[in-house]
Amino acid sequence: MTHNDLEFPPYVAGWGMANGHLQSIVPSVFRRVSVPYQRTRLELEDGDFLDLDELPAQSADAPLVIISHGLEGNSHRAYVQGMARHFHDAGWRVIAWNFRSCSGEMNRLPRFYHSGAISDLKAVIAHGMAGGADKVFLVGFSMGGNQTVLTLAEPDLAAAVIGGAAFSVPLDLEACAHALARPAQGIYMRRFLRDLKGKIADKAERFPDQISLAGYDEIRNFKQFDDRYTGPLHGYRDAEDYWHRCSSGKVLDRLRRPTLVVNALDDPFLASPCYRRPSNASPNLLLETPLRGGHVGFMRWRLNQSLWSEYRALAFARGCLETASYKTGGPVL
Repeated sequence: MTHNDLEFPPYVAGWGMANGHLQSIVPSVFRRVSVPYQRTRLELEDGDFLDLDELPAQSADAPLVIISHGLEGNSHRAYVQGMARHFHDAGWRVIAWNFRSCSGEMNRLPRFYHSGAISDLKAVIAHGMAGGADKVFLVGFSMGGNQTVLTLAEPDLAAAVIGGAAFSVPLDLEACAHALARPAQGIYMRRFLRDLKGKIADKAERFPDQISLAGYDEIRNFKQFDDRYTGPLHGYRDAEDYWHRCSSGKVLDRLRRPTLVVNALDDPFLASPCYRRPSNASPNLLLETPLRGGHVGFMRWRLNQSLWSEYRALAFARGCLETASYKTGGPVL
C-alpha cells in the first residue's frame, strides 16, 4: 500500500464546533442526506434475513464499499447515506446493510444483533462478491466499526477484501459501557434503552419462553441490558463474557488488511483504551485520534455536504485500491 493516505490533513473543528456532545448530536439531528437506494433481501442460512440497501455503479468492474451502521442505527441514517453518496459519486458500488431488526422489519429469530456479529457482515461480503465484486472495502461506524475491525482480522478473510476504515470504534466494550453509564452520558444511555425497549417488547410477545419485558424499566446501563438480553440471546455467559469476546481491541495484532481506525479524543461514548495503539499492533493498523470530532461527528458547518470522515475514508480506500490494483494490473478509481 502506498502511504499517500498518511498525508491526509487531520480533522480540525471549526469555530464553535469544539465540543464532543455538539459534534455527536448536531449531525444526527440536523443533517439531511438522501440517496436512491435499491433494497435487496439476503436470506441467511439460519433462517433469518438481512436487508441490504444498494447503489449500483455505472461500471461493471467498479469496486464495492460495504457500510456498517452503529447501535440502533440503519442504512438511512445521515452518516451512512453521506458515506454512501461520497463513495458512489466517486464511482464505487455501495452496499449499506441493516443489522437484524434494524431495517424497519423485525427479524425472525429470538436473537438480533450485537458488536461481535461478524458472521452477518461476512455474509454481506460473500453476497457482494457473488454479484461480481473483486475489490471490497469495508466502512463501519461505532458498533459497525467494531464489527469491521473484527472482520479484518479474520483468518479466512476473503482475498477480495482490500482494507477498511472504522470511525468512533469502541475497541474496549467494557470500558465504553462503563463510560456510557456515567451520569454525564445519561442522555445517550436513555435514548438507547428507549429504542431497544420496543424491540425487546416485540420479541417478548413472539418468544415468551425465552424473552421477558418484565422489569425492563429498571435497567439503567449496558451492564444490566447485556447481562439480561445480549449475552444470553447470543451465546455469551453474561455482559463481561460478551464484552471480552467481542471487543475489537483484542485483534489489533492480527489485522489482515490495511485498517484505519479514527477515534476522536472528545468522543463521549469512548474510553481511554480506545486511543492506545498496542505495542504488538499489526503494521496494518493506522490509528488516528483527532482532538475533536465527537461520536460519528467530524462535522462541517455545511452539514449536507460531504464530511471530513467521508473524504478520509475514500482517501484510505483509494490507497488500498491502488495497492491491490498494482498487484493485479487493474485500474484505480
